Amino acid sequence: MQKILLLSDTHGHIDDKILKYVKQADQVWHAGDIGSLEVTDAIKAIKPLKAVYGNIDNSTIRTEFPEEVRFTCEGVDVWMIHIGGYPNRYTPNIRERIKSNPPKLFICGHSHILKVQWDKKLNLLHMNPGAVGQYGIHKIRTMLRFVIDNTEVKSLEIIELDKRN
Repeated sequence: MQKILLLSDTHGHIDDKILKYVKQADQVWHAGDIGSLEVTDAIKAIKPLKAVYGNIDNSTIRTEFPEEVRFTCEGVDVWMIHIGGYPNRYTPNIRERIKSNPPKLFICGHSHILKVQWDKKLNLLHMNPGAVGQYGIHKIRTMLRFVIDNTEVKSLEIIELDKRN
């Protein structure tokens, strides 16, 4: 069993409110637009981190993290990319790949809109944790927390931190 904290779009912002939840997780996954290695360094000092770079991330961040990552956690096939779209509207760069080899869990960020939905056509769970940073269109800073246990994603929680400044 693994307790996962999923976040995205920090845009260089990390604070004690985020780190409180990092400490409670077994692993942290960051779906891009990191903004500064200070963010990922702070997380990695506490817990294991899997991350992808986003469209605002500079060459230093792009050297440390890939554009997308596909891995298995507790028997669940996970694919994470920053810009991925939504069920029935996946981005052109992944549309054919996701149709031909869908994961069980597809994660993206970018929109700053928290959304979790089931893709009935591809039989996968789609997650976007919204944005936890202080920059962007979102009004409330959000993250997702869930458990992966025996090939099942369960105990999903939405974490609302506060209004962004």
